[in-house]
Amino acid sequence: MHSGGLRIAVLRVGPVDADVVEHARAGLCRAFPGSACWALGEVLPVPQGAYNATRHQYHSSRILAEIGGLVEGSGEDRVLGVTAVDLYVPGLNFVFGEAQCPGAVAVISLFRLRPEFYGQPPDRPLLLERSAKEAVHEVGHTLGLGHCGNPRCVMLFSNNIQMTDMKGREFCEKCRSKLKSRTL
Repeated sequence: MHSGGLRIAVLRVGPVDADVVEHARAGLCRAFPGSACWALGEVLPVPQGAYNATRHQYHSSRILAEIGGLVEGSGEDRVLGVTAVDLYVPGLNFVFGEAQCPGAVAVISLFRLRPEFYGQPPDRPLLLERSAKEAVHEVGHTLGLGHCGNPRCVMLFSNNIQMTDMKGREFCEKCRSKLKSRTL
């Protein structure tokens, strides 16, 4: 799909379980065939300047800026940050993730992907599935894809966890075609 071979690194932002990072990495490799996807060994501390004490959440754009500062000159085409803290952007109650669209960096949060957040028992396979979907979704944004109206497409906008669970892990034909038309 990507003639030049997209290079996607996954970066932990704060403490994040290695198996979640690995599942997100594997999901990216499936979604972007021919790409090199790997987990970075280092951990970026959660930027305390991103914390909003009134909301008890972290401003995702500030975390993106920190990730972007690390990426410049590193050799990766894209870096996806994975964090366990609750994220927001002004105007929304929360976000599952944010990305530069188009750009080089994205971030996802596991905070609201965990079934425990919704008063349900822990379900590791469900958390891993949700994290892989959101990872692919946000990296799709870095490649210039917008939200898709197809309810099965991974680029569907999820304003609640039910929408994340409903959408698929793959790009629909329309979004796949847009990706193929871009030279990387």
